Parts: sequence; structure tokens; C-alpha cells
Amino acid sequence: MNVDDLQWQLSHLGGVLPRLVDEILERGGLETLVKAAREREDWFCAVGAVRGLCTVGEFGRAWTVVEPFAASGWQPAVRAGADVLLRWNRVEQALELADPGRRGQEGGDAWRDYAAALVRAGRVDDAIGVLVPYLRDRWVLLGLVEMTDGQGRDKRVLEVLAPIAEEFRRDPERRGVRDLWDVLAGQARVLERSGRVDEAIRLLGADVAARRYGPENNAEFYTELLARNGRIEELRDLATGTQTSTAAAPYVKALENLGRAGEAEAYLRDLIAAKYPGWYDSVLMELLMRQGRFDEAIAAVEHTFDDLYDGNLLQSTLIVLAEQGLHDKALDLTEGRSPEFLAENEAYWLRSNRWWLMGEAGRAREAIEEIEALPTGEVDDRELTIAWLLAQEGCVEQAIARLRRLPGKQAANDLAELLIGQTRFAEAVAVIPDVAAQREEERRLRTDWTDPTEPTEQKETASSD
Repeated sequence: MNVDDLQWQLSHLGGVLPRLVDEILERGGLETLVKAAREREDWFCAVGAVRGLCTVGEFGRAWTVVEPFAASGWQPAVRAGADVLLRWNRVEQALELADPGRRGQEGGDAWRDYAAALVRAGRVDDAIGVLVPYLRDRWVLLGLVEMTDGQGRDKRVLEVLAPIAEEFRRDPERRGVRDLWDVLAGQARVLERSGRVDEAIRLLGADVAARRYGPENNAEFYTELLARNGRIEELRDLATGTQTSTAAAPYVKALENLGRAGEAEAYLRDLIAAKYPGWYDSVLMELLMRQGRFDEAIAAVEHTFDDLYDGNLLQSTLIVLAEQGLHDKALDLTEGRSPEFLAENEAYWLRSNRWWLMGEAGRAREAIEEIEALPTGEVDDRELTIAWLLAQEGCVEQAIARLRRLPGKQAANDLAELLIGQTRFAEAVAVIPDVAAQREEERRLRTDWTDPTEPTEQKETASSD
């Protein structure tokens, strides 16, 4: 196993895409995934094969699939292998595989995975002890909070979190301390689940008031904590005070869940009328959509539809309407846009959204005619879009024939998806370039994007990053 290839697959969604693996598995193509994992060393196929085999209780075969990957020492594969062994009740073998000490590893993620295996083996105290030296790694800290949920060790977890939380509270900006901000929400989460809700709210509320948080605002977790525990008045104070932008959406949802949607709507309309900064128009639109008040929802945000800046809510409105099955209503909004807006966005995204909506609305032939009436160079991904529309219209073989002629990973993925729909699983996997070919395509594209006027040495450096 080439660990660099495995890592590239994970970070670039290389090989067979996870969503295609899921479709193959759901449609009965388990054996195709087993074969692809073995012959192509495809990581996502291996993950799918293991999941499918474990579901039917074939843990021995699942281990056979994942063992060569795990033997590489690559951490995601070690984690997956330990999971199979634990499900197979090979507990000691699983712990031996997961133990970073046996492999001389020092990374926090490896110790987190080992601790998770210990918890599953019933050795929760050992797991906590393993993680204590690594709790200044935020992912280890978050892992400790998550893996001990429901294990009856909340008192011990709070003991090991307390000194870190206090260190952060004393001086959040000190070097080596500022990255520990997750500990505040983690501490509150453990207090909440152990029944000490008042204490969780008091501590985290004080932290939020003192602005003790990191790059992600702990106020967001605090608003969710209040909403989960029905503390509407405290939530209202935040939503109408210093944390309006963070608390508005949770406050609206909490009111809605209590049957007070009218109150939530009035609150949002007041914010919008006062021209507060924030995406309150979007929150109002979604609230009205959830109530089935679609025309009112559109009216609430249509003043943004010709905006040339980030405040434009046209695309998000199209998506929400499509999720509700209102494709024709969404299509209506793509028409009548200002010349200035069309000049900036029509070729960039509006046309493609329009053709997608037409395909979903049963108007694929009309969309194809629109595309074919335009000069070829004006439509990005022209052939891919037409192939998708043909498939939407039921002309699957025509779409397949069109895609077979096209180069590149995207065309191969689209082709594979159509073949999977016809349960032609082996053929679908075969049309997807293997990892080596995909990496070469990426390298070539990166080289093509490099400015030809750059010095050769600089180009080579850019293409090898």
C-alpha cells in the first residue's frame, strides 16, 4: 500500500467517490467494491465493502479487505481495522492494532483513536488516562468529551478538563493557551449531560459575557445550550442584546418549536426594519418557507435578487424552493433580472441553476434547446450538462454514449453514476480512472494553470505542492 496515494484519495476525494460507493452498495454491488478494494487499492471502495460486509455479519471477510490497508500504518485504515476487529469480538487484536505505542507514533489523532477503542472494549478509565497527556490538542479534547458520553465517567472527565478550562479563562490570549477555547464548550457539555444544567449555563454564560472564545464563537454553543433547556428568556436577552447575530437563528427556532412562530417573525421583521447587520432576511425567508408561506418568503428577500454583492439571496432561495419541490416557482425567479445582474452572473451561475431546475421540473428538452442555441464557447461543461439533461428525460443510453466521448474525471463520474443506475457496477468502476491516472490529471491541470511566463523552477515548485 502506498500511504501517499491513500492520503491523496482521502484529501482529494480520489478514486471512486464516496457517494458512488454508497450507490453501488445500496443497489447490491457489494462484491464489486470488494474486488475494487483489492485490485485498485481504492480506499473508499474498501470502506464501503467493509461497511457492507459488517452489516451482514461477515467480519472475517471485512478484515481481509481492510487488513492490507491497516498494515500500512495509515491512521484512517488503522482506525477502520480496529473497528472491524472490535465488531468481530477480537478485542485484544483490535487494541494491539490501535495502540500507537507499538508503532512509535506520537500524534494526538492516533491516541484519540486508541482511546476510542479502549472505551468500546469497556476500559473507559484507561481511555481517559491515555488521553490526559494530549488534551492540549483540540481534537483529542473534543474526542474525550464525545467518547465518554453515557459511560458514567462525567465526574472524572470534568476533573481533567477543569485545569485546562481555568488556564484558558485566566489568559485566553497567551501563546499556547489561545487554541484551547474548545474546552469551555466541552466542559459545559459534560456538565449538561450530567444533570448540572444550571452550572453549565452559569459558567459558559460568564465566558460569553467576558468574550472568552476563539475563532469559533462559544456563544453559538451557548445559545444552543439555552434553547435545548428551554431557557427562552436568557436566549431572548442574547438575541436582543450583544449576541444578536449569533443568537437570532436559535431564538427564532426555539420560539417556533414552542408554537410562537408569529413572535419569531415579528422579532425578525423588527431587526430587518432597524437595518441591523446580518442575514436576518435569510432567516425570515426560511421561517416563512417552513410554514408553507412561499410567496411571502420570496417577497421578504426579493429586494436582494439583483444585488451584485454578497447580500444577494437569489441562489439560496432557488435551492430552498427546489428542496420543497417548487421548481417552476424557482424558475420564475431566474427571469426578469436586471441587465447589470445578468452581465455579472448569467454565464457564471444563473444559467446552470436554471437548467438544473428545468431538468428537475420535467423540462429537460427545453433546457437542451436553450443550451444548443448558445455558442459552444459560452457554456461551461456544455456536454456534461446536456448528458445530465438527457438522463433526466429518460434518454439514458444517449447520455451514456455522449459521456463516453468526454475526457476527465468529472465525465467519468457522471458516466459511472448512470451505469450504477442500471446496476452495471463493474463497468461503472472500470470507467473511473484509477488513482495514478487521477493524480496525473491533477498534476497536468495544475501545470496548465501555471503562468507560462513564470521561471521554470517556480513552475516546478507550484506543481509539486
